[in-house]
Amino acid sequence: MKLIGFAASSSKASINKQLVTYTFSLLKDVDHEILDLNDYELPLFSVDKEQELGQPELAQKFLSQLGKCDGIVISFAEHNGSYSAAYKNLFDWCSRINPKVFQNKPMLLLATSPGARGGASVLEAAVKSAPFFSGDVKASLSIPSFNDNFDVDKGELINQELKMKLVSAVESLMVTV
Repeated sequence: MKLIGFAASSSKASINKQLVTYTFSLLKDVDHEILDLNDYELPLFSVDKEQELGQPELAQKFLSQLGKCDGIVISFAEHNGSYSAAYKNLFDWCSRINPKVFQNKPMLLLATSPGARGGASVLEAAVKSAPFFSGDVKASLSIPSFNDNFDVDKGELINQELKMKLVSAVESLMVTV
């Protein structure tokens, strides 16, 4: 069994990447890989660019990675209540190659931010839209006030209630993978 995870962010110090990394640390004997959106940087999508470039190799490679896994974990950064530009652009390119971007994979969708809502707006949008792109959302969780609830030095959630919710969300994914 193999899981693919990534932070829907291009930040090198992404708190969402820290959350994905921590989430995978909760799993034992599970092969996993964390992708970095910076490895899939593409020109800003437009129909004109698509006509010029066709189906970029990096978008094809990203879709291939998703196709090779048994489940997907994404933690969404929230930029002004929505997806980060880096994620949305890659997603747009991928959806033009294969509208079933998530390829019927079971998914755990997460979000976090320094704020009290923890990326709840972008997470809600992601949960609602994933099925339209063949994503099978098994669980979702927002982690509010990241800096108060996560010990960066230890790389773990310190809020026990949130930790239990995350463990439960991970279990919901794993029973279907």
